[in-house]
Amino acid sequence: MNRFVSRDASLRVIQNIQQSSRPWLYDHEKHRLIILDQSQNERVYFRLPIDLPPPAKISFVEENQVNYIILLIQSGSCAMGYFENGINLHHKVFRAYMVRMKQGKSQIKHLKTKGKSRAGSRVRLGETVEFFENINERLQEYFALHHIDRIAMSCSKILIPFLFNAKIPTPFAKKDERIFKIPRHIHTPIYEVMMDTHKYLLKGEFIYEEHYQALVDELLGTAN
Repeated sequence: MNRFVSRDASLRVIQNIQQSSRPWLYDHEKHRLIILDQSQNERVYFRLPIDLPPPAKISFVEENQVNYIILLIQSGSCAMGYFENGINLHHKVFRAYMVRMKQGKSQIKHLKTKGKSRAGSRVRLGETVEFFENINERLQEYFALHHIDRIAMSCSKILIPFLFNAKIPTPFAKKDERIFKIPRHIHTPIYEVMMDTHKYLLKGEFIYEEHYQALVDELLGTAN
C-alpha cells in the first residue's frame, strides 16, 4: 500500500519515529526511513519529502534549508530546474532530433546495431552530442551559483554514459551520494511534467503491507 502525506505531517511522522522505541534506519540513497521490527526485519518504509534534509539534520523549530535540482532526461527531451525549499527558481527544457521517425527508435539504440553511415544518422548523432553538452552546461551554471544538497534524477541507463562522458563534464560524479533516483515513471520531460514530478516529491510517502496499517496510523498520530 501507498499513503501520501503533507510536508507538515511528514515532520510529525519523523519526530514520532525518532521518539518511539521502535528500531529504524535512514536510507540516504532513497531518502527514506525504514521501520524495523525487533529482529531487524524491514516492515514499513517512509520516503521523506525532497525539501526536508536527512533526519539527523532536520530542525523541528526552524526552517530547513534544502537546495536541489530536478533532472529528467529521455531521448531527445530534457527538463531540469533548480529549487530552494520547494520553490522553483530556474528551469530549462532541451529538445533534440534523436529519434528515427519511422521506427520510433532513438539514434543511440540504432547505432548499437546499424552503425552511423547515413546522413540522417550523422545528424541525429550530432544533435545527441550537443543535447548532452547543453544539459551539462546548464548544470554547471546551477552548481556554480548555488550550493546543491540533492539531485533528483530520472534518466534511462542507455543515456547515462552520454551524460557523464560529454565534452562538457557533468558537475557531479556518477556515484555522487546526492543523487536521488526518482521512484516514479516519468512521461516525456517538459516543464509541466517536471512540476508534476516536483509535486509528487514534495509529499511524504508510506509504503507498507496492509497488515501494518495500525503501525502507520500510530506513526501518523491517528491511532485510536
